[in-house]
Amino acid sequence: MLNKIIAQTTQYITDMPKQQRKQYGQFFTSEETARFMATLYTIPTDMTKISLLDPGAGSGILSCAFLEHLEQFPSVQEVNLTCYENDRNVLPILHSNLSYCQAHSTKKLTFNILPDNYILSQSLDFNHLIGSNPNPQKYDFVIGNPPYMKIPKDAPEATSMPEICYGAPNLYFIFAAMSLFNLKENGEMVYVIPRSWTSGAYFKRFREYFLTEGKLEHIHLFVSRNKVFDKENVLQETIIIKIKKAKNTPNEVIITSSNSNLDFGDVTSLAVPYNLVVSGSDYYVYLMTNKNEVQVLERLHNFEKTLPDLGLKMKTGLTVDFRNRELLRDNEEEGAIPLFYSQHIRQGMVRFPVQREHEYIVTQQNGLMQENKNYLFVKRFTAKEESRRLQCGIYLAKDYPQYAKISTQNKINFIDGLTTKISECLVYGLYVLFNSTLYDEYYRILNGSTQVNSTEINAMPVPDLECIQEMGQKLMGSGDLSVGNCNKILEGYCG
Repeated sequence: MLNKIIAQTTQYITDMPKQQRKQYGQFFTSEETARFMATLYTIPTDMTKISLLDPGAGSGILSCAFLEHLEQFPSVQEVNLTCYENDRNVLPILHSNLSYCQAHSTKKLTFNILPDNYILSQSLDFNHLIGSNPNPQKYDFVIGNPPYMKIPKDAPEATSMPEICYGAPNLYFIFAAMSLFNLKENGEMVYVIPRSWTSGAYFKRFREYFLTEGKLEHIHLFVSRNKVFDKENVLQETIIIKIKKAKNTPNEVIITSSNSNLDFGDVTSLAVPYNLVVSGSDYYVYLMTNKNEVQVLERLHNFEKTLPDLGLKMKTGLTVDFRNRELLRDNEEEGAIPLFYSQHIRQGMVRFPVQREHEYIVTQQNGLMQENKNYLFVKRFTAKEESRRLQCGIYLAKDYPQYAKISTQNKINFIDGLTTKISECLVYGLYVLFNSTLYDEYYRILNGSTQVNSTEINAMPVPDLECIQEMGQKLMGSGDLSVGNCNKILEGYCG
C-alpha cells in the first residue's frame, strides 16, 4: 500500500511549488522513515480494535505505514482512523490514498478526515474551559510529522495553549503537546520532530508538560541532518521519539541511531537509564549515542552544584555591534573602551588589541558597559566541523589597568560573579572545566547546535567553589593551559 501512497506524494511534491507548501510548514516523511516509525509501537496481542490519530496528515504516508505494519497482527480486526489536515491542496490526495488503503487492507478500516485547524478545534478541551467536551475523544495511538513553522507569540495557536508556549513558538511542539493530550492512558505516540525542544529555556514549559504527562520510551537519532525527509531539502536536526502516556517512569530509554533514512537496517542501539536521559528541574533531554557518552553524564551528574548555586552566572555579551555602528571605533581615542570579540580569545587567554576593526566603543550607556574585572569568556558560535564546541579564554582585569569599564560583543558569553567575586584562581579553575574534554562532550550531548546557550551552561553540574579554586591554583602553578592538562586536573575531582 505504501508504495502507491509514496508515488502519489512524489507527484504532488513535483506539481506543488515548495513555497506554497512552506505556508503550512509541510515536509513529507520518507517511505523508510514512515515504516521505521510504525515498527516502534507495541501492539498488544489481544487487541482487536484500534483507534489511530494522524494530526497534520498530509498525504497520509504515516497512516498508511501504520496500517501496513498492522498486517503482521491478525488479532487486530478493525481500525478507526482520524486525520486532521487543513491544506485544501492536499486533501483530495489524502482522501484518495486512504480510500486505496481501505480497499487493500485486510482490516476493516473506517477513516474520518477533518479539514480543521488541529490545535484550535480542541483548545477548549485542552484548557478545560467552558464549552469544552467533558469526554473528548482519545486514541490508542498517535503518529505524526507535525508542521515545522514559527508563529507569532500572539498567533491563535500560541494563545490557545499558554501552558506550554513561551515567546514566539513553533507549531511542531504545539502539535506534540496536543497529540499527547489526545492519547488514552497508556497510549503511545511516535513523532518525527526537531531536536531543538530537548534543551533551553524557550521550550521549558513544553518539556514540563510533555515529560510529566508522558514518558519517553524510544529516541532515534540521525547522524546526517539532510537525509531525513525524502526529496525535501531540510537542514534540520531531526529525531524520532516514542512517548507513552503514563505516570510511572520506565527504568530506561532505548536510543537508536542511523546515518540517514536509508539505512534503518544498520541501526546502533543503546539502553540508557531514564534519569540520565531526562534530567533536572528543567527536564533537559540528553541524547547519547554510545557508552562513552553515558559515562560522561554519569561522571558529571555526581556534581550537585550549578554556576548560580556558586554565586556565578554566564551572560551573553552586551553589544550588538551592527546596531551601534556610530559608537564603534577602529582606534583608541579619548573616552573609548575595549570591545571584546571572539577573535580576542587566543590559546586560552584574552588578547587585546588584535588589529581588527571596531575594537573600541565610545558610549555612556550602562547597558553596553561592564566592570573591568576577571571573567571567563566563552565563544557563543563555532563552526559545525570544529572539534570543540566550548572554546574559552581567561580575561584578567589586571592586564588592562587603564580601563574602568569594558564591553563585550554579543557573539561571546562571559561568566560573571554575582554574589561571588571571581578571583584569579577561580577564573583559572573555571577555565579547567570549560576547556576540558569532559565538559565539551557533555555540552555536545545536551545541545546539537553550534551555539553555546547561557541558559544551558547555567544549568550544567559543576564542582563546589573550593574545588574549582583548587583546580585553578593547580593550573596556574603548571603554566600549561592545554586541553590535556585541564583533563588531568579535572580527573582528580570527578573520578
